[in-house]
Amino acid sequence: MLSWSSASLDNELLPWGIEQLGLAIGADAQAALLAYLRLLAKWNRVYNLTAQKSLEQMIVHHLLDSLAVVPYLKGSLVLDVGTGAGLPGIPLAIARPELSFVLLDSQQKKTRFVRQTVLELGLANVEVVQARVGDFHPAQRFDTVISRAFAALGNFVREVGHLCQPGGRILAMKGRYPETELKEIPEPYTVVAVTELTVPGLRGERHLIQIRSGN
Repeated sequence: MLSWSSASLDNELLPWGIEQLGLAIGADAQAALLAYLRLLAKWNRVYNLTAQKSLEQMIVHHLLDSLAVVPYLKGSLVLDVGTGAGLPGIPLAIARPELSFVLLDSQQKKTRFVRQTVLELGLANVEVVQARVGDFHPAQRFDTVISRAFAALGNFVREVGHLCQPGGRILAMKGRYPETELKEIPEPYTVVAVTELTVPGLRGERHLIQIRSGN
């Protein structure tokens, strides 16, 4: 495992992973991604925000796993539901600075960390909101609603449906192929695709469920 020394931060894992994903992310953005991990590691000592402890684990499980969904974002306004420590929202916002992101979570300690991260990294395209999903009623619906925090697809769609534009995309990040859960998605929502993602360095299955909002 890589250590958290300053020398180890100048490693090849992140640029290699980005290249494997076929993404164009410049040096400044890569530096911001690693700065985010430094902040996460620092806060994690007190707030226990993530189970991943080493630099290598965080690059793979947090950065590359999040960045794998970049090609599937639709429109200009994106909502990350249950963002937790800012995942996948912070890496996506760094990779796609031309898009606007809202990061939503109900837990104060998590939104406090994410707000501090946004401030320190100067992420002008990110807004952080502390609220429960059912209590969040923005003035404008989102083109893409994404989460990797919800367990059941049916419940996820029911919870976030009011937040997605008609014809917009609801994206659920999953591990194994969720065959049973796919049958529980309510009308008028439609599964557009179930895409198997290859995350560089990550063992195990990853799938992205793409659902079109019909409400």
